[in-house]
Amino acid sequence: GWSRMGLSYSAPAKRKPRWYPQMMAELPSMSGKVVAITGCTTGTGYVAAKACAQKGATVLMLNRASKRANEALKSIKEEFPSADVVMVECDLQSFKSVRKAAAEIREKYPDGIDVLCNNAGIMMLDSAKGEDGFDLEMTVNHLSHFLLTKELFPLLAKRASITGDARIVNHSSDARKTPASKLDAAYLEKKTTELGGNGTYAKVSRYHQTKLANCVFTFSMHDRLQAASSNVKVLVAHPGLAATNLQVTTAQNGGGFMESMLSCLMVMSQSAEDGAMGILQCMCGPDAKSGELWGPKYFTGQPQKLQPEKLLTYEDSKQMLWDLSCKAIGEVFEIH
Repeated sequence: GWSRMGLSYSAPAKRKPRWYPQMMAELPSMSGKVVAITGCTTGTGYVAAKACAQKGATVLMLNRASKRANEALKSIKEEFPSADVVMVECDLQSFKSVRKAAAEIREKYPDGIDVLCNNAGIMMLDSAKGEDGFDLEMTVNHLSHFLLTKELFPLLAKRASITGDARIVNHSSDARKTPASKLDAAYLEKKTTELGGNGTYAKVSRYHQTKLANCVFTFSMHDRLQAASSNVKVLVAHPGLAATNLQVTTAQNGGGFMESMLSCLMVMSQSAEDGAMGILQCMCGPDAKSGELWGPKYFTGQPQKLQPEKLLTYEDSKQMLWDLSCKAIGEVFEIH
């Protein structure tokens, strides 16, 4: 937990879920569905994996190989012994690892998958370059998810043609609108220089660009799905302020100001369960429609359909993101 005196914040606050049990009671069965989720060792991703397992889905947990990943898998299997839960090794820091994970899923689930939830994220780290040459935070939070979506799209399209419904769910955050700067090509291109250094503002800006990218990707993809008359839906959610490990990284890497601000905010935070309700609504909810943004209206609360901020829907941003993301992965992503 965090302590007011030292303003230190080392582990996710344990919050009691407020709305989550009611939502779980109302969500439909996911029996017969195959759901793939990235970044589900802890936090909202873990909650979403567990919820889908509880609802009867086959759950593919796409995580980096680690003790934590094994423990997450084990604990879901212990709680729901009859659930079909599978670990798929996937390191979003590497395009090669993403391609390998996608190939494994295509081989094991040739009849398609119903839901891909691009949940994983890192934040507030020092400026770093990933093995593919791009900003590490943008690689993990957006570019690898763009690649994963492209690689698994045929499986989603196949399922949608049979059932009339397959979904891609992206996970953004309140950082999508703060600072209020437009999507910047520099963050999506190969890194030759430091992206703004390691001060708090530079870190906040980098994270903002990645979370904005999650939304711009959603709306850009939605346009293409509509144009192709596809039954695949794409949605985006935000968790509000949920007490998860992402917030811990922020507190540890954001510097003193960030740490004290977060410690104050954490008093108002909601549980990881309540924070996961947005993505769960998009993944399983009967009312979710393509092109929607779901999440609490403020820091906490039940998820609702939100009006996307203008920043997320600029036509030039949507085109630029698609073009630069295709260039980054070295492939064209076309939706027919």
